[in-house]
Amino acid sequence: MPTPPASSGPAGAPDVPGTPDAPGAAGPPEVPALPVTFRPGRTRAVLLTAAVAIVVVITVVAFLLEQLGPGERLSFLLTALLLAGILVLLSRPRITADDSGVTVVNITSRRRLEWAQIIQVNLRPGDAWVFLDLSDGTSLPALGIQPGIARARAVADARALRALVRAHSVDDPEPPSAEHQG
Repeated sequence: MPTPPASSGPAGAPDVPGTPDAPGAAGPPEVPALPVTFRPGRTRAVLLTAAVAIVVVITVVAFLLEQLGPGERLSFLLTALLLAGILVLLSRPRITADDSGVTVVNITSRRRLEWAQIIQVNLRPGDAWVFLDLSDGTSLPALGIQPGIARARAVADARALRALVRAHSVDDPEPPSAEHQG
């Protein structure tokens, strides 16, 4: 089955300027060299910095409060580590593309896809992250590309991933014609 045109959204909805491959976009996107990893760099930096800051601040507070006993200090430290762990999980999303397919790592899940399983890459206005339309009729959120803090980067990454999908898509061979069926 040929890959549907990427310039139309679901149900033929037109693209909006600023979305991948929208009319008026600056030429066709280049296909990046493989392997390539897409991740929300700024968001990740903010989350990991916040995780370190939380652990440092709560630990310092725990040791500065002289009236706390060892068990209470330990509970402060464990709370700081729990909060930092949550922020580290939130910083986990990425999309890694290689010659054989794409690995989508979201907050608590990981899924490996062959190139032929990906029909379309969608990042529409208002979307919090990219959605991959799959050959089984479902959509997979791919949190590795998020327009939150860095919209221009997310749009460029979505275009690059879309170009990779197009470059690796396999069209179904044409059915044999009647004259060749003996």
